Amino acid sequence: MAKKRTTRTDSVHRLMPGPILNTFGERLDHELCAGDPGADDLVVIGHGVTANRDRPWLVALSAALTEVGIPSLRFSFSGNGDSDGRFEDSTITKEVADLGSVLDGLEGRRVVYVGHSMGGAVGVLRAATDDRIRALASLAGMVHTRDFAERKFGALEPGRDVMWEKPECPLSRAFVDDLTAIDDVLPQAAKIRIPWLLVHGTDDTVVPPRDSHDARTAAGERPELVELESADHVFTGDATRAMTEAVVAWCRRVRAD
Repeated sequence: MAKKRTTRTDSVHRLMPGPILNTFGERLDHELCAGDPGADDLVVIGHGVTANRDRPWLVALSAALTEVGIPSLRFSFSGNGDSDGRFEDSTITKEVADLGSVLDGLEGRRVVYVGHSMGGAVGVLRAATDDRIRALASLAGMVHTRDFAERKFGALEPGRDVMWEKPECPLSRAFVDDLTAIDDVLPQAAKIRIPWLLVHGTDDTVVPPRDSHDARTAAGERPELVELESADHVFTGDATRAMTEAVVAWCRRVRAD
């Protein structure tokens, strides 16, 4: 009998068969993108505040990773996109647990976590205590969470107002209180010993570049820092290519180690 040939699709679906449920039993919407047949490593990509797994930069990054044979998984945190749960319950702390639920289905895999904005803070908090993350990338990663809450939402009233004029994204007391209680992720950044890439645009007005600089300082200057000239928070236009090239090149180096 002829041996069945392993395809990219077979390879990526054996990484995580079936649905992903968080600790509340909520389904986390996700998409797997294939890499080389037999690949046991996987890049897990998490989004930021009010976003989802289908934001253009996430899709572009998955496509660029596929081009070089690296499988990836994009997912929406609970309460966001097509995932189950209420947006009002979305907090950094809950999303750290969501990421843990994703990792639960990937035991034995070499996982690289790439997080954008608040998803970057999630990555730092998870990676500081979870050795299943073998490498970490923070894209416009949030570090000073209390400062973010005060700058962007300090003039709004939780329970009444919405984020960035998005009716589907009400500002909740739980969200603001969690950002305030965390204050910043610098203590956790100081514990990161795995390979760590920081990418930040110089024109980011949502999460200022100083967040990445402060994270690198806290980690003893070990992380690699890439600053993209004139790039905004979501890597619009030409910045998308620059960001994906930086991340893919770094992932290939990490994969080879």
